[in-house]
Amino acid sequence: MRTKSLKKNKINVITLGCSKNVYDSEVLMGQLRANGKEVEHEAPAEKEGNIIVINTCGFIDNAKAESVNMILEYADKKDKGLVDKVFVTGCLSERYRPDLEKEIPNVDQYFGTTELPQLLKALGADYKHELLGERLTTTPKNYAYLKIAEGCDRPCSFCAIPLMRGSHVSQPIEKLVKEAQGLAKNGVKELILIAQDLTYYGLDLYKKRNLAELLEELAKVEGIEWIRLHYAYPTGFPMDVLELMKREPKICNYIDIPLQHISDSILKSMRRGTTQAKTTQLLKDFRAAVPGMAIRTTLIVGYPGETQEDFEILKDFVQEMKFDRMGCFAYSHEENTHAYLLEDDVPDDVKQARANEIMELQSQISWDLNQEKVGQVFRCIIDRKEGAHFVGRTEFDSPDVDNEVLIDASKYYVKTGEFVNIKIIEATEFDLYGEPA
Repeated sequence: MRTKSLKKNKINVITLGCSKNVYDSEVLMGQLRANGKEVEHEAPAEKEGNIIVINTCGFIDNAKAESVNMILEYADKKDKGLVDKVFVTGCLSERYRPDLEKEIPNVDQYFGTTELPQLLKALGADYKHELLGERLTTTPKNYAYLKIAEGCDRPCSFCAIPLMRGSHVSQPIEKLVKEAQGLAKNGVKELILIAQDLTYYGLDLYKKRNLAELLEELAKVEGIEWIRLHYAYPTGFPMDVLELMKREPKICNYIDIPLQHISDSILKSMRRGTTQAKTTQLLKDFRAAVPGMAIRTTLIVGYPGETQEDFEILKDFVQEMKFDRMGCFAYSHEENTHAYLLEDDVPDDVKQARANEIMELQSQISWDLNQEKVGQVFRCIIDRKEGAHFVGRTEFDSPDVDNEVLIDASKYYVKTGEFVNIKIIEATEFDLYGEPA
């Protein structure tokens, strides 16, 4: 039997899933560091540490499988004596804790999405209330995520997020401004606002949709130069946000608005509370209010009952709307959701073929839109150097999901973390190539 390791405890936090999980891991690590703990984010094997915390995703099948495999991998390392303790937190743990405890019992403890104080206690740390908003960021130093709300009150039939994250709870404006000031002091120049639903912000706290007021206050924070909006729900979108976007240079002309589908019968079954006509009008209003804004969306194909005709309607819509950015996913049949009561009747190969077809259509649109950028000069933020290139982004691109601007490092030097004017000299479907202007 292996004797207890004498080395100093070192905690390695592994994050799976979305930017909301990244944010939660950063808060956890900030708390651990404040408690004098040695903590790393996704340290390589040789520096791994002896205590592992896995922050899981439980959103759709692929994400669940990835999370389960990661837990199994570290449970096995614990069996072999390579690590001492394994803790699991996050969405998968929130949703399937009894099953996980039964199937993978040699994990030390499982925690849900709202059990940070309990997780800290298990790690020998105290939850420090005075640390409100302070965290150990894992992103490049020039940008950070700002989670403005937790949970969701929308009734979408396909979505398990309310099961894992609970009802919508907005964070107060003062708290978010304080957090933004702290991030700015540490060199953050771009805030990426995230929530399950930005458009709902403030309804619980202020009895009105208050995203515009929050943005006005964040724009006053010295050092913050870009504010980017992610995950805005199309129903009940607060139009005063567009007026602010147009007149406030710090707010990027960019919005991520997941539409999921456009066929009226599918939208109704999805319980999205909108129609094709309303959605089309909303997008036209966006473009009229803020000419040149980049619109990103995500779509789901293969939802129960989706006919070839529904799919053709979706394809025509994509072709007509020419989104700047898009992701497309095959429907995942999630237990305990409203759609789980429906028959998952679109075969997997058809789902995948439809997703591929939409993305092929989008890559052509993306190619055409990117060719229009050749010869233009854009203000870019430089995120990192990777291989032979410096990698930057325009205000129309979010990290990890959108276009990147690649600058030949053998010819030019640009400083990471800084804004630089870049002239685009060449473009592919998903990347731009440029040189300092």
